[in-house]
Amino acid sequence: MKKKYSYVANGKTVEREYNYIPVRYIIAILITVVEIAAIIGIVIAFCYYIPYFYILAWATEIGVVVSIAASDDNPDYKIPWLLCVICIPIGGFMLYFLFYNRRLQPKFVKRLKQLGDTPAPADDASLFDRLEEENRTVSNQARMLCHIADTHLYTDTAQTYFPSGRQMFDSMLCDLANAEKFIYMEYFIVEEGLFWNSILDILRKKAKAGVEVRILYDDVGCMTTLPGDYCLTLKRDGINAVPFSRLRGNADSEFNNRSHRKILVIDGKVGYTGGVNIADEYIGEVIRFGHWKDTGIRLSGEAVWELTRLFLCDWGINVRRLPEVRSDLYPACENTAPGYLIPFGDGPSPIYRRRIGKSVIQNMLYGAQRSVIMTSPYLIIDNDLCQDIENTAMRGVNVKIIVPHIPDKKIVFGMTRSYYSRLMDAGVEIYEYEPGFIHAKSYLVDDELAMIGTINLDYRSLVHHFENGVWMYRCEAVRALRKDLDDTLGCSIRVTRDMLKMSVFRRAFRSVVRIFAPLL
Repeated sequence: MKKKYSYVANGKTVEREYNYIPVRYIIAILITVVEIAAIIGIVIAFCYYIPYFYILAWATEIGVVVSIAASDDNPDYKIPWLLCVICIPIGGFMLYFLFYNRRLQPKFVKRLKQLGDTPAPADDASLFDRLEEENRTVSNQARMLCHIADTHLYTDTAQTYFPSGRQMFDSMLCDLANAEKFIYMEYFIVEEGLFWNSILDILRKKAKAGVEVRILYDDVGCMTTLPGDYCLTLKRDGINAVPFSRLRGNADSEFNNRSHRKILVIDGKVGYTGGVNIADEYIGEVIRFGHWKDTGIRLSGEAVWELTRLFLCDWGINVRRLPEVRSDLYPACENTAPGYLIPFGDGPSPIYRRRIGKSVIQNMLYGAQRSVIMTSPYLIIDNDLCQDIENTAMRGVNVKIIVPHIPDKKIVFGMTRSYYSRLMDAGVEIYEYEPGFIHAKSYLVDDELAMIGTINLDYRSLVHHFENGVWMYRCEAVRALRKDLDDTLGCSIRVTRDMLKMSVFRRAFRSVVRIFAPLL
């Protein structure tokens, strides 16, 4: 199924054609719906035709309610599920069994342990001691992050901060052209256009020259941007491509747990991450929702090893054969650059036992003394994180949050605005990026500590998706981020009380939607 549209690029009108939900996805979604309906229908039929079966069904529903209430999950996540189970007889607890938790086959659990236990050649004990001498609070944050994310503390890794997707695009092409051994790419969205086609031309040449090229793209993220069998097209060019969590029509939570990561690794020495997907709006070639503001970071040094490991773990749970872990994937790198870095991953349970992205943000807020600046395309947070932001502002820390002025999703934008009043009451300054849509995910504390990556301030990122980020302290990129945030604030509108007026109907609609936000 195809759909045509046109856009203006560099003063020229360009016509494009893209896939509008390919048939494979439609079939998978229909199969999922039929499976759910069949499972619920069978249970309802048993309740009607088998004596006393309905007693078992009601006992199960009560058991599910007790299980949810007694769980360690965040109350914001438990409430919508409790409403679902209580308000939808039979069907509610069946949906709970199908979608509440992500389930992994035993072989994939074993693979993740094997790949996760791969020893990165990093002795960070001495680095922690050195960091503790400089700043004990920051050192404690770093220790906790490394512990819960099973990662390492690094130094002597050069960083380049990109205040726009276009600058990052130009740098990526240069590094890709110099690749000698392998190229690993993992992105939520890959869309045919100038950005991807320019990269693809290089990848084809490199694959032909014997460079190992692997690409992992999210199957749902690319639902409307790539053909359903695009991995086969790439394989004909010698490129090993796999869709992340391919939709197969299974009634389970894998539809919900997508890879929102953005990772590019070249020869194990150079790595890229940030908010930039491989699509033309990210480099300003296509105008969508005004000016598209995004950011990214380039790493050169041993910290790249963690990006390599994250990619291999994701690759390992999406292919039949476990990837070989070779010594050349973690090459020795000689760099002298100031600062400390921790690249890390985050994702759903049971793969990740804690909400790592949320923990990083909370720890940054707890340690803030003077200022906090955060950018996110969405602001849909649970009560815990909302209170942490409020408490930080009420301690006298200057807290600023920058969100879009032109939204990409109106309902989500309405939910974002529903948090303004509460945060502003605590002294938080809210800004909307007036030129258009800000997609950057950056967090800066006291001009010294920062986190850049793929993690938004919403339930998708903080609960459901596979994400990644780079925690940094006293790095060159932190100073560059501060300058960019000053420039971004300079062209943003500070939200005032007059901007928050709305009708009773809209206020009621937002209240209902917010209840179920953790499930959306």
